[in-house]
Amino acid sequence: MSGIRFGTDSFSTYEEGIKKEWIVGNGLGGYASSTVIGAGTRTYHGLLVAAPKNSPGRFVLLSSLDEEIAINDEVYRLATHKYPGTVFPSGFNYISKFILAPFPLWIYHPGPFTVKKKVFMIHNSNTTCVLYDIRARRDGALLRIFPLVNSRNFHHTTRSGDISFSQEASPSGVKLESSNGFAFSLSSNLQYHSDPKWYYNFEYDIEKQRGLNFQEDNFNPGYFESKLKAGTSHFFIAASTEDISSLTLEQVEELYTREVYRQNLLAFNSRLTEPFALKLLRATDSFIVKNPSSGENTVIAGYHWFSDWGRDTMISIPGLLLIPRRFEEAKSILKNYSKYCRRGLIPNAFLSLGGEPIYNTVDASLWFIHALGRYFTYTKDFLFLSDVWETVDSIIDNYRKGTDFGIGMDSDYLIRQGPQLTWMDAKVGEQEITPRAGKACEINALWYNALKTASSLGTLLEKNVSTYETLAAGVASNFERVFWNPEKNCLFDLVYKDEAGNEVKDSAIRPNQIFAVALPYTMLSPEKEKAIVDRVEKDLLIPFGLRTLSTDHPLYKGRYQGDPATRDAAYHNGTAWPWLLGAYVKAYRKVHNYSKESLEDMRALLQGFNTHLETAGVGTISEVFDGDYPHSPGGCISQAWSVAEILRAYVEDVLGIKP
Repeated sequence: MSGIRFGTDSFSTYEEGIKKEWIVGNGLGGYASSTVIGAGTRTYHGLLVAAPKNSPGRFVLLSSLDEEIAINDEVYRLATHKYPGTVFPSGFNYISKFILAPFPLWIYHPGPFTVKKKVFMIHNSNTTCVLYDIRARRDGALLRIFPLVNSRNFHHTTRSGDISFSQEASPSGVKLESSNGFAFSLSSNLQYHSDPKWYYNFEYDIEKQRGLNFQEDNFNPGYFESKLKAGTSHFFIAASTEDISSLTLEQVEELYTREVYRQNLLAFNSRLTEPFALKLLRATDSFIVKNPSSGENTVIAGYHWFSDWGRDTMISIPGLLLIPRRFEEAKSILKNYSKYCRRGLIPNAFLSLGGEPIYNTVDASLWFIHALGRYFTYTKDFLFLSDVWETVDSIIDNYRKGTDFGIGMDSDYLIRQGPQLTWMDAKVGEQEITPRAGKACEINALWYNALKTASSLGTLLEKNVSTYETLAAGVASNFERVFWNPEKNCLFDLVYKDEAGNEVKDSAIRPNQIFAVALPYTMLSPEKEKAIVDRVEKDLLIPFGLRTLSTDHPLYKGRYQGDPATRDAAYHNGTAWPWLLGAYVKAYRKVHNYSKESLEDMRALLQGFNTHLETAGVGTISEVFDGDYPHSPGGCISQAWSVAEILRAYVEDVLGIKP
């Protein structure tokens, strides 16, 4: 796969260097991640952030490896850290190149030395390996590598008095056990020396900007050491929750080759060859994981802090799994979510990886039926369709009769729901930021699509689908009457009853209406669909997504920044989301009759992400962007549905590669 490269202009200052981050997943929800200059700026950064079996959540175990080369009286320190009022060391000044192809590679030039450093993880293992090739011009230099470790949930910070470590040292490494119950090992072909001490007051710039805890201490159990000879020396350090005491350099190099091969095989199996599509394809892999406790396949919604979310998973399945032709994993994920269906509800989230499901969502179940329909379109898997048909029928039956959280069908065949159940669900304390209890336009577009999809699939299985068709006809006969806004020539976002029982129609221009055009089954005339796309383009479109609210609305907030409350207030009130472009591209092509001009317009729009792939999360797509120019990225550096929908739209709607 094609790679991404940066030169010294990207590392000219600390401030510039920390704007770019990298992340490598391990297929279990764990990962290695930092900035391209090696400075940790988040509590979530670390070279080994593990998702241990039977421990819900993820934990920072190895924070960093601090390398230094000493010769005569000169010491070259390659690490970079932020402390109160200072940056020390400033090892980023020695970086000449950073390359992501497919794993991070740094090239340092400290004095008379050349250091190549590669970081990768072993798939389906909480193991990070770091390979070093160090070229020295003469004998006599001394290499030392100082591991900085921790043992905490990745949301939190630690002080030296919070935990303690015991260690069992050997010449090739050390086994560490923390007082809060985690054991992990470091192994190397350098010689280990125990020399325990704490490093104090690391500062994490991004957490400081986000109004969260941003200072902590890390423990250094000792150091790895070797003399350097003239020529090139090869070393490794591995960190793992498993026994790696017998690991050799040759084995680590073989593991690296195997992981590169696995990445290349993903590209080969996808049958994609177009360069931009291959860049996005590489970004999909980290989201597809096995639950470390149950072994079930699932999708991480975003890195660093999200777990698996039902809505995000269902929306992401076409781009993450069907486009790359990972059909068995797609089936496994659909089957697992089907297993957790309760009273017609697919789980909203498993808030910690390996935790219990919560069900407070109205749309995850409807997106489930959509994802199942897309899966069948790609695979024609009649047997699996038959296996999960009971879930489809349960969803529709419970929505028709009424289920939890005020979800149910009214006499006009339209679905209503209680508060905070759509994707616009931000709250500050008990205050709803975007109140959407009532009938939401996209929920009813999804409801109609689910009914028609179920009817189509059920017919293939020779089921009686007359009820689905009757319900769909009822939805179609009322949708336009209830939701069409003739003054703005688009859809009302929400229709609800006020405290006095009067019907209120919310005329805020939001992107949710785009699904009434983009879904496989829709209800409006071509003229009205075109009007919706025109309104969304005029009021909501930016180069990297759709704003969640038009700029002329009094609640519009164009910057996603500040403390949690300030960010949540902007989250769905102006902040732009890349995942929405997937529906926009499909709708735009549709209403412009799939013209050559519309094809080139959408190609240019999506390929605009080429520039973003070299900022924020390098090689991936951020969760959100500011609604205001210059549309800076924010939120998670790598979001599943952002990557999935941009890839899906590019492959299906621009390249025209469809099942």
